[in-house]
Amino acid sequence: MASSPGSNASLSDQKVTHSESSRAKKSQRSEEEIFYMNCRAAYLTVLKSSLENIKSKEQLCLVLQQAGRNPSQKTLNKYWTSQTTTLNFDDFCTILKKEKTATKTELLKAFGKIDTDNSGYILHDELYKILTTRGEKMTLDEVSAITKLADFNSSGKLDYNKFCDLYVTTSEQCCKTALEKLEVDSRLRRQQFGSQAGTSSEGIALPVSKPSPRVSKKTDHKLAPMKGDSRIFSRPSSAQSCKASISSTISMSASRNRNAKLIEPNAVKEWQCTQSKGCFYLEDDGEIISHKYRLHLPQRSTVCITIKPLNLCQVEGKSCHWLSVDTALYVLKENESQENLQLVSFTEQQNKEMFGWKGELGSGVYWLLPFTTGCRFKKVKTQIAGEAKLVYRGEDGELALTKEFRAALLDIFETIDLDGNGLLSLEEYNFFELRTSGEKCDEEAWAVCKENFDMKKNELTRQGFMDLNLMEANDREGDPSDLWVTLLSLGYNKALEMTEACPFVIDIYAEKCKPRIKAIHLEAGGWQLNRAICKSVVNKGEAKVMDGCENVIVYTYKTDMRISSVIENKSENKVIIHVNNEQSKNCLSNRGLTVFAVEVAPKSMMVSQHVMPLNEQEEWLYNCVHSLLR
Repeated sequence: MASSPGSNASLSDQKVTHSESSRAKKSQRSEEEIFYMNCRAAYLTVLKSSLENIKSKEQLCLVLQQAGRNPSQKTLNKYWTSQTTTLNFDDFCTILKKEKTATKTELLKAFGKIDTDNSGYILHDELYKILTTRGEKMTLDEVSAITKLADFNSSGKLDYNKFCDLYVTTSEQCCKTALEKLEVDSRLRRQQFGSQAGTSSEGIALPVSKPSPRVSKKTDHKLAPMKGDSRIFSRPSSAQSCKASISSTISMSASRNRNAKLIEPNAVKEWQCTQSKGCFYLEDDGEIISHKYRLHLPQRSTVCITIKPLNLCQVEGKSCHWLSVDTALYVLKENESQENLQLVSFTEQQNKEMFGWKGELGSGVYWLLPFTTGCRFKKVKTQIAGEAKLVYRGEDGELALTKEFRAALLDIFETIDLDGNGLLSLEEYNFFELRTSGEKCDEEAWAVCKENFDMKKNELTRQGFMDLNLMEANDREGDPSDLWVTLLSLGYNKALEMTEACPFVIDIYAEKCKPRIKAIHLEAGGWQLNRAICKSVVNKGEAKVMDGCENVIVYTYKTDMRISSVIENKSENKVIIHVNNEQSKNCLSNRGLTVFAVEVAPKSMMVSQHVMPLNEQEEWLYNCVHSLLR
């Protein structure tokens, strides 16, 4: 059949879009590969192998310096505490993502605060006084070393512009030297991170960084710590080092052939229902945080629990990136305390983008822990042409919010209005405040809001929320900097697109009682979620004992849209498992690499990886080989 010019144009547009998407993915991977190459180069300058751990604060300082950082004692103490015994390569990568190199602009700004008359110089005596009495105090010898190095014309004063050039050049030279050493040494080059040559446009996306250590949780002795879940090491220099292996091959059909297994909500419309919204937020280091909930059932009842991405009314022409993000919900029973939670179930049945579970629950308190694999929820590094305008001045000279900004604020309001009543309570508003400023609004401050902004029943209205943001713009005389801080922390880019947040909605239906759900925390998943994921895979997945090593078991669990694997180490010693996905087709992994290795602690289990189809409309092949390195 002949196609019309219109259909040809449409096909051409699709090809262009696909080509641009492929180029973006390649560029994204390339940037990530360069980062990890720099990490490895710095690490191997100090240590013999990426499998060797950093064993002292002094070693940590050295590898950070080789990576072009100049860590203070305060910075070192943040990552090497009194409880720290070792840090591995993955820990080091995470630190480098958080501790960025200082730019010349930042350094000049710092010196400018001292040089009040803007002369471009600081007297040595003045520098001595500042560096030896303020902040992290330096010794006279340390300051003398700086002034001796930077006294370019023996004038007794510091030309800090030249000093900044020297600092930046030295930092760059450290990185360059480490990379040159890696290139020259063939043995080290074979240990490069992952299988770069084997990564194609249909392959595995970017790595997910390990969870942040900000929230300290009690560790379950049956599981490896959360950071172990993201330990990724290099490809082994020789395949001969693999002592035993397991191979898993699963062929999956396209999503259009999936059968809807989940009960339709209409079938339980007579049941009592409660609902809460929430959101996944992506941190700068790749960590994913989300709301956590407590569910109270006053009596035993059959329940239906569902979770799905929240479909917001976006501005016309704006895409909803988060609607393709996978969601899941783990249900844990609270027994004696919040620390003693037992996995009851998780949402494994699917109906389009909705995932759910139906079964009977006894009376009591349950915790609902949202989860996304991270396969489709990663940092977006596409370049944004220009910056959306947030405010403008009308003919009367008064500030007003632009149409685009108002639309974004309405979507934000819908996301943070957890109970969906069209109003923000103090509790709901404080989740917003914690995310955007790190501080809570107390009752007194809330009373001030009540006096200045539109409220109903002590809750902030949509108009009140708009006016609050307009007041913030007025406070800064139209400078949108603080408004952008808020938007970026909520997952928006400079084009006002929500690319690094995924709002979702949870519905609870109960046949015999009124369920109650309440958001309690906004934080990373933690060890409770990690344990629940491992147990769900072990309980539902296929177990394979590694040939030649009966103490290592790999569990593989599959649904129509996800394959998860967990490694269990029953031995008394840690094991390092090499994971190879090179033969997989049309697959997307949360690990981000086709080849990597993970360390599993003694008598523990940990997630090896999660895999999803890159293109849901095509068949996909999961082919994974787990091999024992040592």
